[in-house]
Amino acid sequence: MVAAIRAAPSAATRAVSLLRTVQYAHPPNCPCHSNPGHHHHARPQVDRYAQHTGRRGFASPVDLSQQKEYAFEMAASSIRFGPGVTQEVGMDFKNMGAKRVCVVTDSTVRHLTATKQVEEALSREGIEFTIFDKVRVEPKDSSIKEAIDFAKPYNPDAFLAVGGGSVIDTAKLMNLYTEYPEADFLDFVNAPLGNGRPIDKKLKPLVAIPTTAGTGSETTGTAIFDLVAKKAKTGIAHRNLKPTLGIIDPLNTKTMPSAVKASSGLDVLCHSLESWTAIPYNQRVPRPTNPILRPAYQGANPISDIFSLSALRSTVKYLPRAVKDPEDFEAQSEMLLAATLAGVGFGNAGVHLCHGMSYPISGQNPGYKHAGYEVAHSIIPHGVSVAVSAPAVFRFTGPSNPERHLAAAEAFGVDISNVKCEDAGAVLADAIAAFLTDLGDQPKGLKDLGFTSEHIDALVEGTIPQARVLMLAPGLQTELEKEREQLRALFEDSMAY
Repeated sequence: MVAAIRAAPSAATRAVSLLRTVQYAHPPNCPCHSNPGHHHHARPQVDRYAQHTGRRGFASPVDLSQQKEYAFEMAASSIRFGPGVTQEVGMDFKNMGAKRVCVVTDSTVRHLTATKQVEEALSREGIEFTIFDKVRVEPKDSSIKEAIDFAKPYNPDAFLAVGGGSVIDTAKLMNLYTEYPEADFLDFVNAPLGNGRPIDKKLKPLVAIPTTAGTGSETTGTAIFDLVAKKAKTGIAHRNLKPTLGIIDPLNTKTMPSAVKASSGLDVLCHSLESWTAIPYNQRVPRPTNPILRPAYQGANPISDIFSLSALRSTVKYLPRAVKDPEDFEAQSEMLLAATLAGVGFGNAGVHLCHGMSYPISGQNPGYKHAGYEVAHSIIPHGVSVAVSAPAVFRFTGPSNPERHLAAAEAFGVDISNVKCEDAGAVLADAIAAFLTDLGDQPKGLKDLGFTSEHIDALVEGTIPQARVLMLAPGLQTELEKEREQLRALFEDSMAY
């Protein structure tokens, strides 16, 4: 990762910026070092160990289901960044000892330069491969199952995803279910929509080559899809799903249409904002009884903070340029790097309300088709579905941590020197709304997507099962009826901005 960042443009400036970010991070106090007497008395130190871990020391075991988290983990794929690195992928698989590779893409990317380079690179190293090119943009459970059915009889010893987040997520699940061929599809799906079974095996190597600058899926252990029967997006999240290697080649995003650049970039924007403002990791409940049960999305932490805030600053600076000028290669490169940085940030800290609300927005699409997307079906692109609620969401979450919301507003260029803490949420909401408006061709609320007040109840009910992300939302009530009231108000506020 360090080498990748050094290879990027303006590396020295970025390094200084990353270090300065720590000043804003205000990491949660370490549960040990927050007590000034920790290092001076042996007996309390052992008692604290029992309190933190639930293991029997001098203190009695505690019920971990009622205890807050005390630790966080960092997990991310290995990353290689640089123009032209796609051509190295054949050597990568040869170095891994892979002989049969399943290449996963969609019908559009199948005919682009990225896929052609992959075919040449694999052939050059004498590696057998087959191509699955039927990935659906914004995948459904049915399209995921079709992909799994393709992979099982081929029985590859490695996977290669070439495309956007839909392609990479589909490849992750092909990898998972070929390793667990007898598993029911819902076994690993996030609870409560699925059974939330942990992945207790090491999966086969997966190399991801993103061709869009948005999802950060090349770094994360998360795969998202529509569960049609429930009319909601859900997915599977576990560290073992993350790709072995992400090959981040700016040349592969040059052909992105302007609308795709905008939507993908809005996903980066919300990834960074949500992970930066998520509840601190040591406020999450329950504490896991075993490290394997610690979720991928853990809450804001000092390391994720650095990646998230840096990605936010880059997105604000470079996304408008990338959308407006198809020849601005610097802006495109910086957005691809920002997507990866945000992926590391949210892949460990998590996202919250914008994403939780986006899943029913996409899954309950009343018939909207976003301009610039060459698909036959109606579609609310993921970046659009998350950004449309962002002004309302951050107005709501502002009181939870005014300092962080003001730091985010400052990233948009707002002078925060005289802003009162109680106005932090409103100031950030206004900054986001102005940014979205200036970007152009974006729906200015749910009404522009075809939703009316009559849809709100269904949108609320489609959001409630997204417990994996809602648990990280600052200020959201845990009592069900109060949660419903808050979500209803948020959807109402998202009708227009």
